[in-house]
Amino acid sequence: MVPNKAMPTAKRRPDPIRGRKPKVGPTVGFVSLGCPKALVDSERILTQLRAEGYGLSLSYQGADVVIVNTCGFIDAAVQESLQAIGEALEENGRVIVTGCLGAKADVVKRAHPRVLAVTGPHALEEVMAAVHSQLPRPHDPFIDLVPPAGIKLTPRHYAYLKISEGCNHRCTFCIIPALRGDLVSRPSGEVMREAEALVASGVKELLIVSQDTSAYGVDLKYRTGFWGGRPLKTRLRELAAALGNLGVWVRLHYVYPYPHVDEVVALMAEGKILPYLDVPFQHSSGRILRLMKRPASAEDNLARIRAWRSVCPDITIRSTFIAGFPGETEAEFRELLDFLEQAQLDRVGCFAYSPVEGARANELPDPVPSAVREERRARLMQLQEKISARRLARKVGSTLRVLVDAVTPKGAIGRSAGDAPEIDGVVHIDGGGNLKPGDFVEVKVARSDTHDLWARCVATRTRTRKHVLQVE
Repeated sequence: MVPNKAMPTAKRRPDPIRGRKPKVGPTVGFVSLGCPKALVDSERILTQLRAEGYGLSLSYQGADVVIVNTCGFIDAAVQESLQAIGEALEENGRVIVTGCLGAKADVVKRAHPRVLAVTGPHALEEVMAAVHSQLPRPHDPFIDLVPPAGIKLTPRHYAYLKISEGCNHRCTFCIIPALRGDLVSRPSGEVMREAEALVASGVKELLIVSQDTSAYGVDLKYRTGFWGGRPLKTRLRELAAALGNLGVWVRLHYVYPYPHVDEVVALMAEGKILPYLDVPFQHSSGRILRLMKRPASAEDNLARIRAWRSVCPDITIRSTFIAGFPGETEAEFRELLDFLEQAQLDRVGCFAYSPVEGARANELPDPVPSAVREERRARLMQLQEKISARRLARKVGSTLRVLVDAVTPKGAIGRSAGDAPEIDGVVHIDGGGNLKPGDFVEVKVARSDTHDLWARCVATRTRTRKHVLQVE
């Protein structure tokens, strides 16, 4: 056992209320696992904890109780979550479990019967009730003061903004609706107020996330909300346009390829939001897509990609695919490889099919052997590396605007409009030692490889344009 062992999450940050001596009182440790949607849930819990006066501990030994926000999407994530719970129990002994795996309370309690409480995802009130039952709420009006943007687990210069919960799709490989429920869109005014608070706190990039970003507002029948005294429809195009007026980068994730996405691409061409789309196509074979219960077809998607590029030539398109889905033949997998050759996507991730407990795809005939699934995944990524290298090589000699993420003795590391944090490549900036995280800098690209770019500084711009809220 390591004395004062730190909790295993790269997302932890010290208390953002700087210059204030922490109060000695009840403290909570936090381990956050999973996707950006789960990260936002973690941030909301941390914000509420801080608002109620609880201290936040960066070590197991310094915490009176530990909260573990889990992931339960695929088997590997379940095992990682169970291991994290086990470590927290071993190091601290008082553990509250929340998140997607928490929706399967029997699985958690069977593996770790000593946990204090188990809740499902986006369960702020239930988590706080569990904390209150173990640690009575302290009262300190000074500590109750928290930053308007809340507690964040990301660097100060970018933040995830979740616009909805749940999903109305019933993809056969996915159990998210069973864990998080049907689509529930946040009111447009509420989203915009949170976005403004984030920008006011110094955020330079907003990463828009949900389970199905394109469906935003469907459940509300695109009801008109209000922001700054003005009407604002609860619909993706209108929300994206409003976010684009805040003077920061706006990046869209998890966008289904619906026809109305064309309207959002037009905003990208106008420079309102970043020319970047994260579109989970998953496959190209019509039969496999039907087995997955996914929308669209390879022909529709290829036509849509061509249309998007004709409207916005600089657009970066990222997608994810599943190799070895039950019943997938070698011919259908080759069809997927042909799709990639034609689509020439900029960024691609691929998963070998994982038989998630509770997914209807597990009942399909002709499962693909594990070794074949992995071999197909490797072949797909080998092909995509060649495509990615060609796409990045086209940027050599061009000038890009880059957002700095980190500064090292050798220079700076940043991202262009085509790079989302943690999942895409980076830009290595030579001679950027005087830069700071959160700075914008103009760079000229000197070389590239399969994932990253190398460049030199041309000019620096650290400020975003001022946004003035007009309230009638």
